[in-house]
Amino acid sequence: MQFKHPEILYALFALLIPIIVHLFQLRKFQTEKFTNVAFLKQVNLQTRKSAIIKKWLVLLTRLLLLAAAIFAFAQPYTSKTNNFTTKTETVIYLDNSFSLQAKGTQGELFKRAIQDIITEVPKDQNISIITNNQSFKNTSIKAIKNDLLQLDYAANQLNYDAVLLKSKTLFSKNTNSIKNLIFVSDFQEKENRFQLKTDSLINVHAVALKPVNTNNISIDSVYISNTSATNVDISVRLKNTGIAIDNIPVSLLNNGNLIAKTAVALQGETITNFTLPSNTSINGEITIEDTQLQFDNSLFFNINKAAKINVLSIDNTNATYLKRIFTESEFHYTSTKLNQLNYSVFDKQNLIILNELKEIPNALSTALNAFTSNGGFLIVIPNEDITLSSYNNLLVQYKLAYNAKNASEKKITTINYSHPLYTNVFDKRVANFQYPKVNSYYTFQTENASKILQFEDAKPFLTNNKNVFVFASALNSKLSNFTNSPLIVPTFYNIAKYSLQVPNLYYTIGKENKYDVAVTLKQDGILSLVKDEISTIPQQQYFNNKVSIVTNETPNEAGIYSINNKTEHIENVSYNLDRTESNLVYQDISKLKDITTSDSITQLFNTLKSDSKINELWKWFVIFALVFLIIEMLILKYFK
Repeated sequence: MQFKHPEILYALFALLIPIIVHLFQLRKFQTEKFTNVAFLKQVNLQTRKSAIIKKWLVLLTRLLLLAAAIFAFAQPYTSKTNNFTTKTETVIYLDNSFSLQAKGTQGELFKRAIQDIITEVPKDQNISIITNNQSFKNTSIKAIKNDLLQLDYAANQLNYDAVLLKSKTLFSKNTNSIKNLIFVSDFQEKENRFQLKTDSLINVHAVALKPVNTNNISIDSVYISNTSATNVDISVRLKNTGIAIDNIPVSLLNNGNLIAKTAVALQGETITNFTLPSNTSINGEITIEDTQLQFDNSLFFNINKAAKINVLSIDNTNATYLKRIFTESEFHYTSTKLNQLNYSVFDKQNLIILNELKEIPNALSTALNAFTSNGGFLIVIPNEDITLSSYNNLLVQYKLAYNAKNASEKKITTINYSHPLYTNVFDKRVANFQYPKVNSYYTFQTENASKILQFEDAKPFLTNNKNVFVFASALNSKLSNFTNSPLIVPTFYNIAKYSLQVPNLYYTIGKENKYDVAVTLKQDGILSLVKDEISTIPQQQYFNNKVSIVTNETPNEAGIYSINNKTEHIENVSYNLDRTESNLVYQDISKLKDITTSDSITQLFNTLKSDSKINELWKWFVIFALVFLIIEMLILKYFK
């Protein structure tokens, strides 16, 4: 029991007054003599006993009456917290990721959660609400009711630790207040599990929303599995969480028109294929029918007419292997001698290869500096005998300068599998690889550059800094057998592909996506992404013959977008929502420590209201005082 005005309890010392009065009465008994002394002596004894009992009963009722009155004025109450002096702060994280589209007993989990919050949270209570893409700070349900009802799903889910950090900025710095952080989510099984490093000042509550049905079919991915001169094979990976399905229709549309349809049996995961004609632009959409989650029932992709990559090789040796790698179907490959070089063609190139030049003239070094500064890619293959100073005049600014030549044989034994050049090149790490070797090589002055291929002593054979790639040795057959190695094709081919990163089949909304558009813009020209009434200007950087585009949160709607230069259409790019939300498997949070879990928002807020409820007791003490007053009056009147 607590008191709103505990200082009034000092009045309890006033209870000493009636005690003193009763114990030290001024009234005394007077002796009267009668003839029948024996009879009167007995009557006197009985009268005095009755008076003493009556006196103590009156004393007790008066003490209880005064004590009840004092307690009533002190206003006692019961509560789990000192609510009259403690402020309560509430922050709600409302997960609006796509998995909350799943159906609960009362409809979509997310929509039902909004209704429960509006119903259970007091209309004027000060709260803050966080979603994956919006925040409502220090407001009330009454003020944001319409905004909550209009909330939609977000492509990305916030990291749980990020929610905790963000909530700390919404709570006040008052260490005496009660801070409640409420997570409302389905807590899907993901790499980032819900297991917070809790703060002693914050009470964490979790409401786990669960669907009644965990069956879901989704289109996981689409990729090109095979190409030929006449056809392109498109593979579609489908996933099913739940019971097996014997016949699920899968449709392929181009520009909204159905061009192919198939049916597959689906248990767990399966792949189905479609064949499309080569050299044809496709604005495709794969669709299925599923009544559970809707966002993963379609996937957009597009195949543009391939933009050829411009490769210029400045040769001082045989470059036959380069011509075999850079085929006419994908590249504009040009080979020239140094004395025949036309510097004006640099602006049109995506990749320039210095193929075993003995010396790099100052004019060429200056032109290459400007070329790489404008986004061009450069490969440097040294000669057996180079003019070291001329090479380092170019390479020093990239921190890739050479030391003197080392004339000893070395094997190339280490592949950096995590380097972007070799992503998806190897199915597994090769242990019994037939290592290529060199007969002489140059070491590098710095070890800070990225090592792509290394010698057996861990010194780099191929290294790079941003868009400049440098070999440690010449590649001609006299000095190396690297051109006969399986590594030669993916190495040069992927460097060239990175010099002009044409758009993929599709990109995922919410992730950082990078691609290049082969276009020449006028001064102050700018590219935009257009879909129906949506027009977005992405982050972009213009170079001589391409524009590099980077997208993150925008565009935020799935579909096929036209890349436009003002009103001129250049090509298309597709965006889809992240598919990680499709797996309806959930984490068990009931056993997590320092976290209060609930099955529903209603249950949680009933608990919070119970914890913060104030039971005022002063009325009871007023009633007790009146009862004791009546008892005293009855004792005085009827007790003889």
